[in-house]
Amino acid sequence: MPVLETHPLKPFLPQNAKILMLGSFPPQQKRWSMDFFYPNLQNDMWRIMGMIFFADKHIFVDSQKKCFRKEAIIQFAESTGIALYDTAETIRRLKDNASDNHLEIVSPTDISALLTQLPQCQAIATTGEKATNELISQYHAPKPKIGESAVLQIGTRSIPLYRMPSTSRAYPLSIEKKAVYYHTMFHDLQMLP
Repeated sequence: MPVLETHPLKPFLPQNAKILMLGSFPPQQKRWSMDFFYPNLQNDMWRIMGMIFFADKHIFVDSQKKCFRKEAIIQFAESTGIALYDTAETIRRLKDNASDNHLEIVSPTDISALLTQLPQCQAIATTGEKATNELISQYHAPKPKIGESAVLQIGTRSIPLYRMPSTSRAYPLSIEKKAVYYHTMFHDLQMLP
């Protein structure tokens, strides 16, 4: 039977966060290029952020060291107001890969507890199918189409949930098209420079 894995990172919760971005669970550490969220160099999250906020897909990539520039990413997320975590605290990997299709969520994240630490948070974004399904099942919300939102009632807060396309390269959409969805969300939330 696959072993239980507990989330290896603490939630990244800047006090000024306007959005909480939630994936499912980090890949195995052998796939990491940094000790932070979206660490796999084959994941395009930080390239998409570079495209949207700096018109530079490679601003967060250290090509020589073949890794992401963690300190620059942290500074960007703090200054922009982006909180990061995942919808699962404990999982089992049913196959030896990073695919969400083969993750069994054993203990979901207490999203309400995260939001109590984010008083300025205006929205939640899920960055893939598994994360979206987990949230809508917890909060009994309709499933929005990719690029659209639905309102979640979490405690006393009504908060929009934006369903974003996965930034994994396994998701069959070009990085440019993915970036359009993310750009629209950040524009709607008035977070663009």
